[in-house]
Amino acid sequence: MHELSIALSLIELATERAQQADGGRVEAVHVRIGALAGVEADALRFSFEVACRDTPLEGARLIIEETPIVVFCPRCQAERTLQAPRFECPACGGPTPTLVRGRELELTALEVQDDVPADR
Repeated sequence: MHELSIALSLIELATERAQQADGGRVEAVHVRIGALAGVEADALRFSFEVACRDTPLEGARLIIEETPIVVFCPRCQAERTLQAPRFECPACGGPTPTLVRGRELELTALEVQDDVPADR
């Protein structure tokens, strides 16, 4: 389960960023996960909750934004959202070899409570 290692990395990064922002307590961690990132959202939520125990992030929420697969269709000259991982344009049926979005795994934001020390 690589979601646990991802959760540990998120906790480490969030802790570092919170300390850089004057050490407030992290209330929520926002991440963006692409449909092709190979990350199971429910497993990441579970792993995050377990990994946060006895850390400065204990009790923090993990908020996941799941992003679809977006490709560029050279025939239509437009970005298209795919409903299934078939790399064919849903409008014209042509091949869509250029992936625009869908593999991201990003820490996008932290909600930090400024008046509460991170070490509780």
